[in-house]
Amino acid sequence: MAVSNVSFVSSKLETLLSNPNDPSSSPSPLIGTRALPMNNNGSRRGLIQRARCEISSSKAASISALEQLKTSAIDRYTKERSSIVVIGLNIHTAPVEMREKLAIPEADWPRAITELCALNHIEEAAVLSTCNRMEIYVLALSQHRGVKEVTEWMSKTSGIPVSDLCHHRFVMYDKDVTQHLFQVSAGLDSLVLGEGQILAQVKQVVSLGQGVNGFGRHISGLFKKAITAGKRARTETNIAAGAVSVSSAAVELALMKLPKHASSSARVLVVGAGKMGKLVIKHLVAKGCTKMVVVNRSEEKVEAIRQEMPPGVEIVYKPFDELLACAGEADVVFTSTASESPLFLKEHVESLPTVADGRLFVDISVPRNVGSCVAELDGARVYNVDDLKEVVAANKEDRAKKAMEAQSIITEESQQFEAWRDSLETVPTIKKLREYCERTRAGLVERFMSKHGDGMDKKTRKAVEDLTRSVVNKLLHGPMQHLRCDGTDSRTLKETLENMQALNRMYGLDAELLEDKIRAKVEQK
Repeated sequence: MAVSNVSFVSSKLETLLSNPNDPSSSPSPLIGTRALPMNNNGSRRGLIQRARCEISSSKAASISALEQLKTSAIDRYTKERSSIVVIGLNIHTAPVEMREKLAIPEADWPRAITELCALNHIEEAAVLSTCNRMEIYVLALSQHRGVKEVTEWMSKTSGIPVSDLCHHRFVMYDKDVTQHLFQVSAGLDSLVLGEGQILAQVKQVVSLGQGVNGFGRHISGLFKKAITAGKRARTETNIAAGAVSVSSAAVELALMKLPKHASSSARVLVVGAGKMGKLVIKHLVAKGCTKMVVVNRSEEKVEAIRQEMPPGVEIVYKPFDELLACAGEADVVFTSTASESPLFLKEHVESLPTVADGRLFVDISVPRNVGSCVAELDGARVYNVDDLKEVVAANKEDRAKKAMEAQSIITEESQQFEAWRDSLETVPTIKKLREYCERTRAGLVERFMSKHGDGMDKKTRKAVEDLTRSVVNKLLHGPMQHLRCDGTDSRTLKETLENMQALNRMYGLDAELLEDKIRAKVEQK
């Protein structure tokens, strides 16, 4: 009898996954099903194994590998913890030519989350896409299959072969993910140590993720804690003291590449007046530049920047349709727009008037605003975000000292997040056990009332209800104490999970927990 119950639940879950819109696959028949009871003829594990064999022999030829996994997943998906995983490429592992193909505009982050959570083994997701990194954070039912599905999704959306992605990507799991994101938020993983823009971008992940189905409790909790870690690292240490930004490094790079006699008289063009462009302008002014042309789609942002400048600084606004004309009159061109296609191609630049030492393009946009083909021209020198390493290299010793100051905060915040996440691990079992006990209590009370409740007044009925609830709560107190894992006692996570698994076996909760996970995936799809 137990074997047939397992077969029924497994095949029903398989049907749920395969045909979520099929009325015949409605999950309602599973509710209340008591699968996998213990009996005297063999262990629960033996029953599952026999059920797997029964399923495999009859359906192996007609169901996919994923469906076979799901039909045999009671042990895997109720005993194994879902993993937080990051799959990413950044300035340390991949060239800008690859990162720009993977870049996802902020406006598309919610859509990306939805698409990622439609993958079979992904429960939650978030996207962090900046000029220096493209990182996908997920809560995965299976580490291996989750990484495989996300990598294939990245390949499909970018057009980059999976083999190339695997060569340049990095993959981290659980505690390593926590450490990594907290270091990113604190600016420890940035090319420019302690730069503040990355913290704003991590905040944007949370802001855009709010209300998006798939930006769930684990991933949102991870990013919110990362914001706290980033703030503390900057306020409690010297990590941000004297820190430069990508924009200031771009200005430094331009000054390094210009001949000394030309640095004070160079004609400067800034393309884009967003956050990065504004910072470029501020750093140019700080370095003594008093006149520049700014090309932007609207004049309002340029006027706002102009109002912040000290007296004597002249900022000339030009619309985008005058871009090439303005470039022809410039010695140095900074680009920092969100355009998904290049603004300068080879044919554009070769038609421009030549300048004495070659026109300098400093492109800090990803995707790039200046096509790589422009570098082939004799009269053009092109630099992008990857070239900023030259500016930062001189400060390695100072960077290491500052990073050590912030690392203790990162470690402390990471431990707090892991403790919080551990405390969530037993929540489904606690919920299911309470529901099981309440169903049992209510059923017994109803049976008692049907036989002995005639003539019983409301006060007595209430007393029976209160008494039985009190008995259940007393009996549950011990098990609930042993399911606690929030850092308030000496019990380890391993001990707590063993307790949870024992209760799942004793009360046959595994099948219901698996059913809930499958149903959540079906609803996401």
